[in-house]
Amino acid sequence: MKYPPVPSRTVLVTGCSTGIGAATALWLKERGWTVFPTARKPDDLENLRRTGFTPIEMDMSDADSVARGADQVLTACDGALGAVVNNAGYGQSGAVEDVAREHLRRQFEVNVFGLQDLTNRLLPAMRQQGAGRVVHISSVVGQLSVPYLGVYSASKFAVEALADAQRVELRDTGIAVSLVEPGPIVTEFRRTCARAAEETLDLEASRNADLYRSELERRAKQPRQRDGFSKSPQAVAMKIAHALESARPRRRYFITLHAYTGFLARRFVPAALIDASLAVGIKLKRQ
Repeated sequence: MKYPPVPSRTVLVTGCSTGIGAATALWLKERGWTVFPTARKPDDLENLRRTGFTPIEMDMSDADSVARGADQVLTACDGALGAVVNNAGYGQSGAVEDVAREHLRRQFEVNVFGLQDLTNRLLPAMRQQGAGRVVHISSVVGQLSVPYLGVYSASKFAVEALADAQRVELRDTGIAVSLVEPGPIVTEFRRTCARAAEETLDLEASRNADLYRSELERRAKQPRQRDGFSKSPQAVAMKIAHALESARPRRRYFITLHAYTGFLARRFVPAALIDASLAVGIKLKRQ
């Protein structure tokens, strides 16, 4: 479907302290966009100011913070916001049975509820302009759920469902909704997953304790390195730019071979075979 160009190349990008968000903010700025990046921590906000941005403080788990941030960016651009890139989020790792209710709730507060709340608050301004772009950063695990990331996978499955529904709901408004689905990207994601697990899981009480300890130690010491299967954050930023600028933005953008194979496996590979393959991977890790 063809969409009108945004009347204002002004974009809000959430979660810009590091990784995909930081790379996207810089990439779009170089392409002539006025970028309002968000972060939670004062040090990260100051770093963004030093880079030449006007950052917005926003905590996606806090409804009041999301409301204030939305109002702030709309005021700063006088209502002429062209796009939002929902990148902020984190990964809660651990077996599903080991994730307490409070941490399950927080995963969805950040990755789903905050994302959708922010989007809904910005849509009226885009609708008034007759054009706009909404881009959600999902994941390959939003297509294919994997063991020990089941809670994170569930949050991304939810984002995919919301985006698919809202894309059709907004079809006659000139507002496009796209999903970007990265596979392995060279960021701090592995380390932040390790930190989240250490802070939230009862390692001593779990039957998975030995696996957790070995995985946490490995991930904390070895952030993902660039290899033949991974991409840089800039590769994601380039796809996001296409979703914002193309007259025919795609519904989904897959990044890395893992993302494509996960999408295809979900649709064409028998569930029994997927289960067996994932189980073999777990068995190897336990050895």
